[in-house]
Amino acid sequence: MKLNIAVLAGDGIGPEVTAQSIKVLKAIALEFNHTFNFKYAPVGAIAIDETGNPLPEATLELCKNSDALLFGAIGDPKYDNDPSAKVRPEQGLLALRKALGLYANIRPVKAYDTLLSKSPLKKDIIKGTDISIYRELTGGIYFGKKETSEDGNTASDLCEYSREEIERLAHLAFKAAQTRKKKLTLIDKANVLETSRLWRRVVTEVAKSYKDVELDFLFIDNAAMQMILNPKQFDVILTENMFGDIISDEASVIGGSIGLLASASVGDKYAMFEPIHGSYPQATNKGIANPIASILSAAMLLDHFDLNDEADLIRTAIDKSLALHITTPDLNTKYDNITTTKVGDFIADFISNPKDSNHNFSNIHLGQSTII
Repeated sequence: MKLNIAVLAGDGIGPEVTAQSIKVLKAIALEFNHTFNFKYAPVGAIAIDETGNPLPEATLELCKNSDALLFGAIGDPKYDNDPSAKVRPEQGLLALRKALGLYANIRPVKAYDTLLSKSPLKKDIIKGTDISIYRELTGGIYFGKKETSEDGNTASDLCEYSREEIERLAHLAFKAAQTRKKKLTLIDKANVLETSRLWRRVVTEVAKSYKDVELDFLFIDNAAMQMILNPKQFDVILTENMFGDIISDEASVIGGSIGLLASASVGDKYAMFEPIHGSYPQATNKGIANPIASILSAAMLLDHFDLNDEADLIRTAIDKSLALHITTPDLNTKYDNITTTKVGDFIADFISNPKDSNHNFSNIHLGQSTII
């Protein structure tokens, strides 16, 4: 297969972790005889610095002419610390989602057996957790009309949804549930919000076409509590934009690090794949950023094109790296010499040599292995 992939590495640690994903995808291409062409473009703070626009027209055109997008991270402290800034890096990401119609955000959450001790939650609570979160991505309060009074003392954000926006995401979530444990949980605030009541009505109607899937409902405040008390109860979660943003970040503690959470943002024509962590500017160029979320996002890219064997091989390589403690400091207190690049090197090497790779574990951690 030949794929043209737009690479929007972005800000902070984005370029570092994205470089490891590209390294792994190149190993996959070589092993399975695919051709992946990578073309790069700026987005976010770096794009503002270069062009004054967080999403330059040339970047958007590259995305529209590509088969898929590999995204890094976006954000910079100079904008985070300046609430009066009119142009912000995050505007580029929101505009990209809207322009490409990326209405469905899919975030897998998994508790790895080898990392159960890394989570602040008890092992018996999180062991076996495997959740897929379907978050609406181009509607709701993030995209609604925003107003501030002339005196600056009053502000409002409009949360608005249509039946069509809800239905198209609901169908994707129900189809996913049919391939999993056949359970879907809608998270809303239907006891208070009119938009949530619309969500509940529409999803209940859509459910009639998926009689093999059990549907239940949770208010967002209860769902946030249940995510900590008993995350194993969830299979597929369906929710609106802001609730999905919050609940998926909360779920990141289950895996022990937000550096493990990948995502896909898909629409009818385009698809983008990105880790859910931010730009983490404090770690930039220090070699401590965890690239696994970005590499797992690359695996989701392969799944999107039905390259499932290739994606599974990446996940197997990641499982091996976690089992051998070939991970960055957020997960690794045993060894202090494993960098962002070394993690990517190991996973790419495993893909090329899954049977022979890295048997001399002590040399790996001493930094004496040629692949490290």
